[in-house]
Parts: sequence; structure tokens; C-alpha cells
Amino acid sequence: MSTSFFEHQDAARRSTRRLVALFGLAVVSLAGMLYALAVAIEGFEQIDPETAEITMALRWWQPELLLGAAVATIVVVGGGSLYKIAQLRSGGAVVAEALGGVPIAPDSKDPDERRLLNVIEEMAIASGTPAPRVYLLQGERGINAFAAGFAPSDAVIGVTRGCVERLSRDELQGVIAHEFSHILSGDMGLNIRLMGVLHGILVIGIIGYYLLRSAGYAPSGGRGNNRGGAAAAVAAIAVTGFGLMLVGFIGTFFGNLIKAAVSRQREYFADASAVQFTRNPDGIAGALKKIAGLEVGSILRSPAAPEASHSYFSQGLHAGLQMIFATHPPLRERIRRLDPSWKGELPAEPAPRSALAQTGQPTADHVRYATALVASLPADVVDAAREPYRARALIYALLIHGEGEARQRQLEQLARGGEAGIERE
Repeated sequence: MSTSFFEHQDAARRSTRRLVALFGLAVVSLAGMLYALAVAIEGFEQIDPETAEITMALRWWQPELLLGAAVATIVVVGGGSLYKIAQLRSGGAVVAEALGGVPIAPDSKDPDERRLLNVIEEMAIASGTPAPRVYLLQGERGINAFAAGFAPSDAVIGVTRGCVERLSRDELQGVIAHEFSHILSGDMGLNIRLMGVLHGILVIGIIGYYLLRSAGYAPSGGRGNNRGGAAAAVAAIAVTGFGLMLVGFIGTFFGNLIKAAVSRQREYFADASAVQFTRNPDGIAGALKKIAGLEVGSILRSPAAPEASHSYFSQGLHAGLQMIFATHPPLRERIRRLDPSWKGELPAEPAPRSALAQTGQPTADHVRYATALVASLPADVVDAAREPYRARALIYALLIHGEGEARQRQLEQLARGGEAGIERE
């Protein structure tokens, strides 16, 4: 494998650190905008109740007001972020189910699902991580996948029906290796935290929206000074609401731009890591070429697709205004990094095929070993390992000594202890 892939990984790491720091700077800028809004509102509130004349008296350096704006930003953005993250606390299954994913049974007999589970088991062995739960997005015909969760222990991998039906085994392996990179590098947790911060920024705009609406319903009647004071209060609420909406919009806009930039860099890193895992750049490059040559591409139709767009293997949203916030690099650029000799040719649109017609062998030594290890196991043993009650019996069988007095003692202990198990001798 060319050292350029390791160079791409290092460049992606450096760019991601800079972009995450920029995200923090954007949140600090929000506090500055809120402070400027508070200064303007304070000056705007100086209205003569009799003449309704506005006298602006802006005092830009007000330490106490600045501190209040900073605290308000931390409370609102932090609270909104924690609320969103808490919604996803149960792990990647929440994201997968929101996208319409259905868990694949470990003992599934469907050929395509069986092949997918085998590839995931191989990559789990090769990477030394637990095999995550697998979800199938049954109604999605595009070629796409994602990894979601806070940590490897609660991670899930979701795969579209188009992905398992249209890709060869090597191509599917490249896609799954890409997702394992996201699991191992901590991208999943970063993605969820970015979603949380963006939601917190959005809350500022939501508060402004409701303040603006409340100003429209506020009473402004009365006589004399009371009438002037009420009008001033309504105007102040309206200006505050509009200002908060504007700050929220600006913050969300730039926050989404930064989130997309972070995601693009992590995709380059995951592509390079997939090649490192499989030692086969043609696999993942072939999957990307099929996406580019497919009319539906990698688009997801689920209404929940935009929120998790930065978690996908490839761009999951239609072109248009959404492309301003493109979370993935251009397909052709990704392909050229993986296959520098590529001339731009694309395969004909692939028709869905049975997994039985797509069988192949991994090329990486460690993945080949994992495949052989799984394949060498008797079918009854493999099936038993996927069912909790039979898996327990399988563990006992592995622990029991082959012969002699030790075996007899273990059998007696097992008979006495039942569920307590046996000591290994």
C-alpha cells in the first residue's frame, strides 16, 4: 500500500483538529453576538414614554453584561446540546431505527444478510473490536451505510438494501472497513457531539421565534405614560426576539458549514483507513464507482436522513441547496485518491444480484485468516454461537477437559452447580 494513504490520514487528523477548534470559536462568537444584541437592546429601551422618541446610548464595554451574555450562551447552547445528546444516549440503535433500520438476526438465513454478517465478523476479528449490531435499511435502494453510537460497545452499523444487493464481496468489505474506521477512531462520538452543539445553537433561534410571536400577542393599550411604556416593552420584546432569531440563524448556518467540513476530512481519513484494513483499494474504490454510476446513487429517502447526513458512507441527500452543507467530498475526488490511475470511466448501472453470485476472497492476510477461521467451524457450532442458550453449552464444552480425572471432576461440578458453571482445569 502506498504511503500516500498514511499521509492522507495525517492530513485529515490535522484538519479535523483545526475545524473542531473553529467550531469552539464559533460558539464563542455567539456569546459576542448576544452581547452586542444586549447592548443594542439596552440602548433601544431608552424611549421617551410621552414622545416615543428613541434615544440610543450604546455603551460597548459593560463587563457585567458581557459576563451575562457568556453565561446565557453556555446555559442555552450547553443545555440544548445535553438534551440532544441525552436523546441519543442509548446508542447507535436510536439513529438506525430513526432511519427505518431493522436489526438483522445473527442467525439469518438470507444469503445477502448472511454474507454481510460474515464480512462484519471478519472485520471485527481483524480490527480486534466487538462485532456491532447490524441494521438493514430495507426500503433504501441507494448504496450507503453508516456507523452510529458513542463507543464500540454500543455501536451499530446500518446498511441499505441496495448496498448488500449491488456490491461485490470485495466492495462490501471496503464499505464495512470504512465504517469500522469511524468506530475505531471515535468519529461516532464526535458526530453525536456536533449534532448536540448544533441543536444547542438552534435553541437560541427557537427562543427568539417564540419571543417574537409573544410580542405580536402582547397588549399595547392603555393611556398616557402607561401606553408609552407598554409600547416600549412590546418593541423591546420584538427586537429581542428578532435579534435572537438572527443570531440563531447565523450560528446554525456557520455551524453546519463547519460540521460539513469536519465530516469531509473524516471521510478522507476513513477511506485511507479502509485501505489499510483490507489492503485492497479496489474494493472501496469499486463501491464508490458503482455509486457514481447508479442513478439513485447513495441517496436516502428517510425523512430523518438530513440530521444524520454526516454519518453516512457517501452523500445521502439530493443536490441543491443542501449541497452547500455537503458532508462528503466529491465522489470523483475520493475515487482518484484511492485509484490514481482512474480515467473517469464508470461501470454500467449495477443490477441487484444474489450474494451467491458475488462470492469472493478477501485479499488482506489478516482478513483472509479471519475468513478461513470462520469458514472452518462446523455449521452447528456457528449456529450455536449465535443463540444464547446453546452458546452457553458451547462454552461449557470448550472448558471441559478432554479426558482423565480432571474431566470427571468438572462434569461432577457442572452437575452440582448447574448455572454456576465450572472451573477451568
